Amino acid sequence: MIDGVLSPEETAMLRSLLDVVIPPSGDGRLPGAGELDLTAHVARLVQQMPMLRPVLDYGLGTLAQQAGACRPGGWAALSHEERTALLEEFTRSDQFFLPAFLFLVYSGYYQHPRVVAALGLEARPPHPQGYAMAPDDLSLLERVRARGRLYRE
Repeated sequence: MIDGVLSPEETAMLRSLLDVVIPPSGDGRLPGAGELDLTAHVARLVQQMPMLRPVLDYGLGTLAQQAGACRPGGWAALSHEERTALLEEFTRSDQFFLPAFLFLVYSGYYQHPRVVAALGLEARPPHPQGYAMAPDDLSLLERVRARGRLYRE
């Protein structure tokens, strides 16, 4: 269970679903979302934004139900290809789950240091180092300064 938000079954299903949504790149440069184990990130966001919990429950529940109809072992018994096909079938008939789920996943995936480094960016926050900026042209303020004060002291 992650922070009391996800059950062990939900965590296991979520971890494998993450690799379906963002699989590893063919060249091995970018890891899959499941490999990065973003389940804790998703659980934290669901805890911080409780309105996302019904979305996650709905999606995981529906996928588990559909997987159970395909195989006796349910989601865990499906191959990666079968999981991908099941998710594609589900999202063709439902426009509710995938956008919210992608928000949860993308927000963690594209901030993960391994992904940032694989994209050729520095895996660090923008501050305190900051980014290089062109020097300002303060002469653009001359017309404003020449206008004088327009407020009371």
